[in-house]
Amino acid sequence: MIRALIPLAASALLLALAAPASAMEPATCPVGSYAMADGDVVVVGPSTGGVRWRRLNGETGKLTTTPKGWRHTVGWTDRLDPREVAFGPCASGTLTLGKEAGRRIPLQTQDTAFVSHETRLVGRLILPPGHGPVPIVVLLHGSERDSALEFDALQRLLPAMGVGTFVYDKRGTGDSQGVYTQDFWLLADDAVAALAEARRLAGARAGRIGYQGPSQGGWVAPIAAGKSDVDFVIVSFGLAVSVIDEDQEAIAFEMGLKGYGPEVIAKGLEVGRAAEALFESGFTEGFEAFDAVRAKYRNEPWYKDVRGNFTHFILPMSAEDIRKAAPAFRFGTPWRYDPLPTLERLDTPQLWVLGGQDLDAPSGETARRLEALIAKGRPITLAVYPAAEHGMTEFEIGPDGMRVSTRYSDGYYRLMRDFARGERLGPAYGDARIRKPR
Repeated sequence: MIRALIPLAASALLLALAAPASAMEPATCPVGSYAMADGDVVVVGPSTGGVRWRRLNGETGKLTTTPKGWRHTVGWTDRLDPREVAFGPCASGTLTLGKEAGRRIPLQTQDTAFVSHETRLVGRLILPPGHGPVPIVVLLHGSERDSALEFDALQRLLPAMGVGTFVYDKRGTGDSQGVYTQDFWLLADDAVAALAEARRLAGARAGRIGYQGPSQGGWVAPIAAGKSDVDFVIVSFGLAVSVIDEDQEAIAFEMGLKGYGPEVIAKGLEVGRAAEALFESGFTEGFEAFDAVRAKYRNEPWYKDVRGNFTHFILPMSAEDIRKAAPAFRFGTPWRYDPLPTLERLDTPQLWVLGGQDLDAPSGETARRLEALIAKGRPITLAVYPAAEHGMTEFEIGPDGMRVSTRYSDGYYRLMRDFARGERLGPAYGDARIRKPR
C-alpha cells in the first residue's frame, strides 16, 4: 500500500469517496488457497491490476501478466521479486512459488443472498474441508466501497488455517443492494443478519462464531455483538475514540513524526477543528471560521503537513467547491459516537489488533482506553504491532518520502486464528506487544 494524497482503508470517510477499485479480470484458475509442501499456506486473490499472494508469515507479492508470463513484485513496491511464480493447468490446482510447490485446498464454498432492513445483500460462506464443527468469522468492512466478495483476502486465508469465514458485500457496494452508508447502527444490523445467515448455511458445522471488524468495522463490530449471541469479536486497526477524535489524533501524530513541537501541533489542531466543524454540520455552517483559520496559517511552513484523517481533503478547496461537493460527503457518519459505553457493557471476549505506526487511525489513545478497560476486568486482549500501520502492513520510506508497504506483520494471521478458535494464546505472535485480561 502506498500512502498518497487520499488515506488508506483506515479512513472513516475519505476512501468512501473514491470509485470502487477494479481488478484486472484474472484467469479464475490462480485464485484460491494452496497448501505448500513445507506445511505453509499461500493464498492468491484478486488485487487492483492483477492478483496478490499472501502467506501466513505476512509475506505478500503482486502478480501482473506480461507477454513473458507473470511479473512479480515485493509487497506494494515496484521492486522485482526474484522468485518465479507459476500456476499449473486449471484441473491440476497447483502453484509454484520459487522452489516451493503447493496444491489448492478444496475449500467448501456456498454463495447466498439475505435480507436486512428490506435490503438484499449478497454473501459467501467458506469452510475448511471436512465435516466437523469449525469456528466461523463473519467479516465486516472498513469504509471502502469495494466488493468484499472480490477483494477480502481473509475469506480464503482463515479457512486455509481451519477457520470458516462469511464474507458479504455491504449495502451499496458490489452486488448488494441499498445505499452506501456509514450509519454504524444500520451496518451493525446488517452484520447481525449476516451472522444469522452464516449460522443457517453452516448448520452442524457452525462452532464458535464471531465478528472481525477492520478499521471502521471496529466501531460496528462491538455494536453488532451487543445485538447478537456471539463468542468473540476481533477488531483490526480500529478505534475506541470518535470519528472527530480520530482526525484530531491523526493530525497530531503525523505532525509529531515530522518533528513539530506542541505549539505548532496546537495550531494544526486548530485548523483541523475548523474543518471538522464543517463535516459535522453537513456543510451547512462554519465556512467563515474555516476560511479565517486557513487565511491565518496558510503561509506557515507547517501548513502543508496538516493532514488528519479527512481534514486534508478539503483544505485546498474553495468554499464554493466544498459546497458543491457537500452531497458526496453525507453518509450518515456519527461524528461524535463514543464507543466506550458499548465496550464497557460488552461481555463478549474481544481481541484488538493495532498498529503502532498507524497514521490514519492512530492507536495511542485507543490503546490507553483499552488498557484501562482491561484493568477494570473487561474481557479484552490488546495486541500492538509497533512497526505496523493501517492494514497491519509494515513499510519502507520511498525516495519521495512516502510510505510503501512491503508485507503484513508476522503473527497477525495466526493471532486471529487462535483467538477465533478460543485457544490459549501462544507466547509470541511476531513482535506484537500483548496485554491479556486478568
